[in-house]
Amino acid sequence: MKEKIVTFGEILLRWSKPNFKLLSQGTSFHGNFGGSEANVAVSLALLGNEVTYVSRVPDNRMGRACIGELRYYGVDTSHMVKGGERLGCYYFEEAAAVRNANVVYDRDNSSFFSIAPGMVSWSDIFKEASVFACSGITCAISKTAADATFEAVKIAADRGLTIVCDINYRKNLWKYGADAHDTLHRLTQFSDIIFGDQNEWEVLSGIQHIPFKAPDSNYQLDLDAYKTLFEKMHRQFPRCRYMVMALRNQIASSHHTLTGLVYTQGKLYHTHICDILPIIDPMGVGDAFVAAFIHAVRKWNNDPQRCLNFSLAASAMKNSVSGDFNLFTEEEITASLTAL
Repeated sequence: MKEKIVTFGEILLRWSKPNFKLLSQGTSFHGNFGGSEANVAVSLALLGNEVTYVSRVPDNRMGRACIGELRYYGVDTSHMVKGGERLGCYYFEEAAAVRNANVVYDRDNSSFFSIAPGMVSWSDIFKEASVFACSGITCAISKTAADATFEAVKIAADRGLTIVCDINYRKNLWKYGADAHDTLHRLTQFSDIIFGDQNEWEVLSGIQHIPFKAPDSNYQLDLDAYKTLFEKMHRQFPRCRYMVMALRNQIASSHHTLTGLVYTQGKLYHTHICDILPIIDPMGVGDAFVAAFIHAVRKWNNDPQRCLNFSLAASAMKNSVSGDFNLFTEEEITASLTAL
């Protein structure tokens, strides 16, 4: 049985000022590697899966540093493409008190920005693979990166792989002229599993989302309204077997509520609401959810409720970890279920 999971996207260097300083304050930065699809790959590896991460990095010390970081966590990097001028990065100003977080991207003309169809040997990569995971971010970066993503997805579909797509709508990245809704809608037509938060599902489907305003864990969801919403959206994505939605309410910079929904085979599954205080680092919380759900569906395919509970726990726990990667094992996430 083919077991390998393949993820594809841009690995980045994240820069932040220490101690919640503004980007305009102080003289020192601290940095770590991240990026949505790399975050998924690392989490899947720590959960015990065989994972190959595919990206394009510069053929220099920074590119080698990226590869070394991924290998440290057990991710296969043997199909990484080398070339281009530089590594993409982003500057993250952490939220504090009443101040929202801010992200400044520096990804133009990066190695991944200039990736193009034909650069990756997908036929070789997919020989032992059963799952391909991608995200809408790769389609937002550049026209050639979008073309490379569609090339990969089409080959994966032809080979019968399970295709997972994280909508991952990033408004500030769509600069080369493509329409985000149209592009994401075409991408997700190939998907067996689609993940997004309530706002991303609205961008993808064009159907207005249901506001999530939980102040605490006692908040009651209108499950009938959500089921109707998913039924409408599923007509647009008939191939999709699992439609996954994360619901997050940011009450304050360090206080969030979080829950999740899964729609599959005409049934809606929900789980409890996590009241998370304090937030240590919210970056990569959605990626932790995606990775955990991929892992759970492969292990407990006949139990959507268990899959959802496990994924929510993984996502909630990521809020306690600095950096982009979720560093918990299956045993640690399972043990946390009783405490959440």
